[in-house]
Amino acid sequence: MNFYLYSCTDVAQYLLHTRKYTAYMEDGPGFDNRKYIETQSEHIRERIRKFGGKLYLEFGGKLFDDYHASRVLPGFQPDSKISMLMQFGSDAEAIIAVNAEDIEKNKVRKDIGIGYDLEVFRLVDSFKNRGIDVSGVVITRFTGQTSAVNFQVKAETLGLRVYRHYPIEGYPSDVGLIASDKGYGKNDYIETTKPLVIVTAPGPGSGKMAVCLSQIYHENKRGVSAGYAKFETFPVWNLPLSHPVNIAYEAATADLGDNNMIDSFHLDAYGEPAVNYNRDMEIFPVLNAILEGVSGKSPYKSPTDMGVNMAGYCIVDDSKVRKAAENEIIRRYFEALCDHREGKDNSSIIFKMELCMKRAGISPLCRNTVRTVRECGYGGERPMVAMELPGGAIVTGKASSLLSASSALILNSLKKIAGIPDEILLITPEVIKSMQRLKVEYLGNKNPRLHIDEMLVALSIAANTNDYAEKAFSAIPGLEGCDAHSSIIVSPVDERMYKKLGIYLSCEPEYQTKCLFHED
Repeated sequence: MNFYLYSCTDVAQYLLHTRKYTAYMEDGPGFDNRKYIETQSEHIRERIRKFGGKLYLEFGGKLFDDYHASRVLPGFQPDSKISMLMQFGSDAEAIIAVNAEDIEKNKVRKDIGIGYDLEVFRLVDSFKNRGIDVSGVVITRFTGQTSAVNFQVKAETLGLRVYRHYPIEGYPSDVGLIASDKGYGKNDYIETTKPLVIVTAPGPGSGKMAVCLSQIYHENKRGVSAGYAKFETFPVWNLPLSHPVNIAYEAATADLGDNNMIDSFHLDAYGEPAVNYNRDMEIFPVLNAILEGVSGKSPYKSPTDMGVNMAGYCIVDDSKVRKAAENEIIRRYFEALCDHREGKDNSSIIFKMELCMKRAGISPLCRNTVRTVRECGYGGERPMVAMELPGGAIVTGKASSLLSASSALILNSLKKIAGIPDEILLITPEVIKSMQRLKVEYLGNKNPRLHIDEMLVALSIAANTNDYAEKAFSAIPGLEGCDAHSSIIVSPVDERMYKKLGIYLSCEPEYQTKCLFHED
């Protein structure tokens, strides 16, 4: 491979295009992704047939980039859900719902840092790039919000069909009003033609379920038989309540107040235990009544009946899945501690995380990387990061005058993966010092140490003339799925690069300095 002059963006693109999501699992994954795609798509087809050929499928969670699922189910690819939907080809189309109040508040999707309005456009592009038509965008709970009106103008200018759904007085308890021309009937009808209609949104609280039910009401008025089902990966209904995967879901949704519980409706109806969560349990009696009001009868006896999730059947190594989920719970705990350190009032979330760890029978020291960092005692002016590589080897990186601790960690890890001796220099100090001069003297940065992206640019250039550097650079995909822990809160630029590399990072809730303002 020949490299000339690569920018940080070029390196990021290289990472995205060369990523192999299961490359790090040398002895096999814990989750069978191929079986999942096949089993899940067939199960949805069965549900479509059950309703006479048309199904509105409410899609919860992340549709295109479900990194939580890929962390707790090793082998699950972040784009598994959309890959599964692509099995339907021209038989599927999508509706995207966005809450007008979320647009007005400029709500942001935290994991990728963009507003819900822009996330709608990203979702549209993602569907179209995979050959799935988008029937339209629905602005829910519309009451004339200025930002929502502006969003509609922009979306229609871009060629999208935009519809409005309105608040219904007495929702969700006044079933008679809801299932009438003054309820769902006053909503815009979205014309759809495919057997499978996927209803998704930028985030929770966008009104996906109401959009599905509103469409079923309108379809029924037009003499079209259509059904409703729900797709949510977590909690996994056929895993025990105490399974780490289900506890990790509670940790991930602590800010929403979700709590897993046994589906009592399912237990009463079938005599079999199933796991669901509080919001579905609370809304089920009302939802069932609305379904009866909209279409004359409800086919469901429990919230679990509504779901079509088959993930639990595709776990092939429970011990690996348990360990991955336990690590995720601990990472969520550290994330809550860091948020608190940054001034967010989330004491209740920290308490919830501690309860999750207690229920799972784990502590932060159960992660090898945390134990390594704390035993070494680095921090403050000399931060360090530890990472567990495939096979269990622990590699560390410490800050120096040339590299940040994170950059040193990545460089050391690439050497280890590629089998390069420690004493081999991949990037000469002269090159690093030249880049530091650019950063400090010409670009005005105060921190001269190279961040991960800058170090990788230097490595990509060195790979053009240095065989060892080329070998290390080619080993980048082997970092995917590794577990890391830092003695300090890493800089935002390094944090972004950990995500691009697919490394699962957590941090101690400490800054490198006692300054009130922290720069990259």
